[in-house]
Amino acid sequence: MSVSLPVTIDDIEVAARRISGRVLTTPLAMSGSLSELCGVPVGLKLEHHQTTGSFKLRGATNAVLSLSAGDRALGVIAASTGNHGRALAHAAKAEGSVATICMSHLVPVNKVSEIRRLGANVRIVGNSQDEAQEEVERLVAENGLVMVPPFDHRAIVAGQGTLGLEVVAQMPDVAMVLVPVSGGGLAAGVAAAVKARRPATRVIGLTMERGAAMKASFAAGGPALVDEQPSLADSLGGGIGLDNRVTFRMCRELLDDIILLTEAEIAAGMRHAYAEEREIVEGAGAVGISALLAGKIKDIDGPIAVIISGRNVDMDLHLRVMNGETDPFREEAA
Repeated sequence: MSVSLPVTIDDIEVAARRISGRVLTTPLAMSGSLSELCGVPVGLKLEHHQTTGSFKLRGATNAVLSLSAGDRALGVIAASTGNHGRALAHAAKAEGSVATICMSHLVPVNKVSEIRRLGANVRIVGNSQDEAQEEVERLVAENGLVMVPPFDHRAIVAGQGTLGLEVVAQMPDVAMVLVPVSGGGLAAGVAAAVKARRPATRVIGLTMERGAAMKASFAAGGPALVDEQPSLADSLGGGIGLDNRVTFRMCRELLDDIILLTEAEIAAGMRHAYAEEREIVEGAGAVGISALLAGKIKDIDGPIAVIISGRNVDMDLHLRVMNGETDPFREEAA
């Protein structure tokens, strides 16, 4: 792994010590059904059991704890598709700070409600993550709030990378890690940790076909704009930022591939998680399972770790998917 990358294994190890006791070490459970399907051991890293229901608490906690007491007193702010906002609200409250979270109208109501419950100030702006980010920048300029971005931030990436350390500790012979990818904070951090410990392990990014920002940016050779559309994997929506400084470079260097999934494939992953694994998982959290079920993971040659990244799904939507709907947002995305 290149030593010139923005976040190193040393940064991730410091983050692990910093957030210890404030986040959960989540279990890695073996899946009999997926192991039989793939012909190798398949372990599910149950990160959706994290305190706020997703991996985002790791990065948010590390970022908040990295701030000075003065900066925490000013208040923190971020744009979010839901899970980062929830995590930042929780982390800020735990340290006596207040979070302001800007979200687009595409963010599900259940995620907005939970962020408000945690005491954050909530602003709903526009129809994309990029428009929400514009509101963040306006409030930073006007009110002096401290921005804690959802992914393109060294402390965020280092915090998310602690999940990769746990994967390797829990499955030392892991040959492949499947990780959801959106803005790339989780994928960059996990890949940096995993490849520092096991350089031969492949790390594969998974995302939805609708608005796959990192995949489009790879193809363009730099951060690219995408059309953000409704998806079961709503947490993977949004761009990577045209001024991306951290995650694009790290993902391009460290990920072995990015695989796209249809809405029907994501729905199948959610149903499998519920019916076979007895887990309630949001669309973004199910993409690793989805890819295995769809036969999109090739050259399997050893144990696989699948990161189940979040559970914060609207339960009415979850019920519809369990009852057979494959693309609840078809008309909205047309």
